[in-house]
Amino acid sequence: MKILGRINKVPGGLMVIPLLLGTVFNTFFPSTLAIGGFTTALFKTGTLTLLSLFCFCNGAQISVKQAGLPLIKGSSLTLMRLILGIFFGWLVGAIFGGISLLGIYPLALISAMTNANGGLYGALAGEYGDASDVGAISITTLMDGPFFTMVALGATGTAKLPLMLFIAALVPIILGFILGNLDPELKDFLKAGTVMPIPFFAFSLGAALNFNQIIKAGIPGILLGVMVTLIAGSLGYLLMKHLVRSKHPEVGAAIGTTAGNAAATPAAIAAVLPSFQTTAAAATAQIAASVIVTALLCPVLVSWLAKHRQKNIIPEKKMEL
Repeated sequence: MKILGRINKVPGGLMVIPLLLGTVFNTFFPSTLAIGGFTTALFKTGTLTLLSLFCFCNGAQISVKQAGLPLIKGSSLTLMRLILGIFFGWLVGAIFGGISLLGIYPLALISAMTNANGGLYGALAGEYGDASDVGAISITTLMDGPFFTMVALGATGTAKLPLMLFIAALVPIILGFILGNLDPELKDFLKAGTVMPIPFFAFSLGAALNFNQIIKAGIPGILLGVMVTLIAGSLGYLLMKHLVRSKHPEVGAAIGTTAGNAAATPAAIAAVLPSFQTTAAAATAQIAASVIVTALLCPVLVSWLAKHRQKNIIPEKKMEL
């Protein structure tokens, strides 16, 4: 049975399918995950430990030698997504008084705006861009995880975050970064940890949800995904076209996604900020919907922009002849 192959055919499947399975168990068989021992530790309460390992392994994949155009592209796109998160955090806090925007919880909105799907970006960059576009992924991977969401929350005043919280979030990434650059073999060894923990912490996240929450969060979640693709994707395209002046500006739109592991961000934030615990589960469901929607819409947007650019190039060449 090609289980993994079928899972990977689903947009964000490695994150979304285990999350939904966890929700099935928590909705219909909740007691099976609360028997204690290894079972509860892995499938119910192990989210933060698995997330920490995930951050450590991702840190090891960031190369200190990364420089030049890939650095400029990656930094520009990453900074843009951070600014988006800060802007929407300010918008919700200043104008809407910290309540939901169109049914979208502030934690879901900021998390979705500050986390991008690096894998999908890399795939689209490889198809539509060049080596410098693909190389930018080593910088955009910084968006994976809760750190940028914490920065946005702190910058907007949505939450008061102590300095030690930032340090604690960075330590696994920095340690992984140091070790990965000191020893290429260790970097390769840890590479498996950038993928392998995902279905496990996804399942434990789902074990905190039930289908009533997901159904309730469905429409805002879809709306959240559409917003991320249209806003972040369009800004990424304009950034690459007019500021960086990339040969393939459509690849900038490939940043208009929500990372599958962004669904872990509300749980990570709520673990250190109890004020978010009441909305963390619903925010997770909204982000899960956004993961699927952006994975479907973003490739369509990038493809359309690429075709549009090609149509403009062909008439120009004919005029030159």
